Amino acid sequence: MAAIDDALHEAQALLGTEVGVSNWITVDQAMIDSFAHVTHDTQWIHVDQDRAAAQTPFGGTIAHGFLSLSLASRFAYDCFPMLPGQVMGINYGFNKLRFLSPVRAGSRLRGRFVLTEANKRNARELLRENTLTIEIEGQDTPALVAQWLGLAVFE
Repeated sequence: MAAIDDALHEAQALLGTEVGVSNWITVDQAMIDSFAHVTHDTQWIHVDQDRAAAQTPFGGTIAHGFLSLSLASRFAYDCFPMLPGQVMGINYGFNKLRFLSPVRAGSRLRGRFVLTEANKRNARELLRENTLTIEIEGQDTPALVAQWLGLAVFE
């Protein structure tokens, strides 16, 4: 049996189960400022600590939603090592994405993955969908929930 067939069989046995929880990452003001600079999104709720403390219900600055989402790749590295015979992994996109709670500067985030679908696209490509929940330490409502597609490419 080819490596991709083994991977598909293993994935299908895990459908509906939690397949990984990442390490925590602190989203501090320096990270938020760097992201604002790179993306040219310098809206004051992200970068003006004094104004955000005085004029928002958040008590200070909050991270960009796309900053929280961009950490998904790091979370995936923590949870998904390369499979036997896999030569690369490709971000294939999202079927659904919802930002549910603001991420205050200084918060810690982690990713939680539940495998929801796995299909062999062709002889070299395994497409997996995971429900990704990015949790905020100490909060009941996550930062976001997404249906994330990843393509595992085999030799």
